[in-house]
Amino acid sequence: MCWSATADLVAGTAVASAGVVCVSRVRRARELPLAALPLLLGAHQIVEAVLWRSGGGTGAATDAWAAIALPVLPVWVPLGVLLAVPGRRLLAVPLAAGLVTAAVLVYCLATRTVTADIRGRTVGYVLDLPHPGAVAAGYLLATVGALLLSGDRVLRLLGLVAAAGAALCALLWRTAFVSTWCAVAAVASVSVLFWVRGRRQPPGGVRAV
Repeated sequence: MCWSATADLVAGTAVASAGVVCVSRVRRARELPLAALPLLLGAHQIVEAVLWRSGGGTGAATDAWAAIALPVLPVWVPLGVLLAVPGRRLLAVPLAAGLVTAAVLVYCLATRTVTADIRGRTVGYVLDLPHPGAVAAGYLLATVGALLLSGDRVLRLLGLVAAAGAALCALLWRTAFVSTWCAVAAVASVSVLFWVRGRRQPPGGVRAV
């Protein structure tokens, strides 16, 4: 995939559409946050399409993209998994990591300026972070770790794809890691549609909680 305004818009629209289907088919309120993940990530890619058109820099679109990518996702993903798969005590670990990581990122976004820099076929986001290695580790533990620890086959597969995508993006697009990994995660999140279908209550049957 070659990232551009058009690519982000097309991918974002497709992923968001899958998210709408997921939300419309969910059967339990506690599963709604996780079912809405493709909708969130699809909208996220559409925001980046706006950034491409504006040439990057600072502004509302950059701030909106950074807010979703940085503090929102490391809380949204582990909390969504914890709600959807109750009883998995291990999920408290990625959720705690996500809360701490998000608190650091919220502080950085509130006190420093984030800039979007168009770099060929990718977008680099520049934000001065304290201990970036530790922040990245906490971020990946929260997002990828929650999926891998979910105990659900489809969610574990999504976690494996997200982990492989993170390794690939770090290797190939180190200076645009956040942007490229979020794009990979957005496309991979379409698998949540299969998770929702698998959770649907069979006609005339009773599904155990």
